[in-house]
Amino acid sequence: MSAGNESFVTEFFIIGFPGLQPDFYNLLVGTAILFILLLILLGCIANICIIAHNKPLHTPMYFFICLLAMVDIVYTSGISVTMLNVLLGEERRVPYGPCMLQCFLFNLGSSMEPFTIALMAYDRLIAIVHPLRYLTILNKTNVCVLIIATWAAGCLFAGLFTGILNNLPYCTSNQLSYSFCEYAALVRAACVDPAYYFTLISTVGTSILWVNFGLIFFSYMKIVYEVLKMSSKDRRKMFSTCLSHIIVVVCFFIPKVLLVFVTRFGLVLTLTQRNGLIIGSTLGPSLVNPFVYCLKTKEIRRRLKNIFSRCKITPNI
Repeated sequence: MSAGNESFVTEFFIIGFPGLQPDFYNLLVGTAILFILLLILLGCIANICIIAHNKPLHTPMYFFICLLAMVDIVYTSGISVTMLNVLLGEERRVPYGPCMLQCFLFNLGSSMEPFTIALMAYDRLIAIVHPLRYLTILNKTNVCVLIIATWAAGCLFAGLFTGILNNLPYCTSNQLSYSFCEYAALVRAACVDPAYYFTLISTVGTSILWVNFGLIFFSYMKIVYEVLKMSSKDRRKMFSTCLSHIIVVVCFFIPKVLLVFVTRFGLVLTLTQRNGLIIGSTLGPSLVNPFVYCLKTKEIRRRLKNIFSRCKITPNI
């Protein structure tokens, strides 16, 4: 494109959901997103607080659950604020700096989520295959190293993508065709050929997904091999132990794989449909994760019951 079309951009204009023209539909979608965000924050904070205030839960499995909860908070809260401003506050202008920060947080969460889920699969593998050595292999030092490495990997990829976007020349027409500051929207707003930049993030993002999925698949193949040697009673116990994590894996990877196939294999979607698909693949798994662990993990469920039983008011007779 012509260099004359480039300019120093100080803010971006979010188009949002052009298919939702009546204010009623904007209000309805915005209210739904706000409700989902509050549920995510409630579930994640509840998990973190319950685990933090109960020393018997200070084990590797629960530390990884806390890590997943923190990732979900980072992953969803950044994009939801802009969407709520667009849909409920009708504020479509986002300054350059906050837009890049939001993009960094979104890329951080989307990079860390599969790494965290893979760590949780490794935790289940050690717990089932090497139960007597569990606390030796996953001691506090090793757990801290794994958690720090996960944050470092997430920051590396998020910094890489955000750094690329920060150095692009943006056009005078600084409209973003999405509902928040996202990599693809910012590339389309730049005065560059987007093909190279889309290929780059597609290659790196797909590699992150498939490498972590491969690690999870290998872990469960090893788990299945060991479980087949056990009695039927022990098998049911092991399946119950892994059920929560299996649900999290399915809820995260299926929407991501569908998103890759839809966006990279030529299926034509409207802008509103594309926005909805991206938002659903982001908020959906993050909504499922905390409540799966609240409802399916016996120790957390028991702590919740104790909390609610203490809050009951006994009437005076």
